[in-house]
Amino acid sequence: MELKEIVMEQLRTVYDPELGINVVDLGLIYDLRVNDGIVSIVMTLTTPGCPLHDSIVGGVKRALTHLKGIKDVDVQITWNPPWTPARMSEGALKQLGFL
Repeated sequence: MELKEIVMEQLRTVYDPELGINVVDLGLIYDLRVNDGIVSIVMTLTTPGCPLHDSIVGGVKRALTHLKGIKDVDVQITWNPPWTPARMSEGALKQLGFL
């Protein structure tokens, strides 16, 4: 498995504490790049001004920094495009009662 795939799988262990769904299935990860051990992530949150901003971003960093081959993790938050439930996986949609 490539390091990028390992990183994406590890991100599935990071949950939005309010919704109880991981950041991947919520569709919060917009871009993920791994270059020479540096992980660069562009992600969003479900709402601007989310009170759990630091908790979720910190969780992403903590989930990845211990992985073999990872030297650093850079997380950038963006609001463009805005997050919508349409970005969620089918499993997440079912869990929240959308399906």
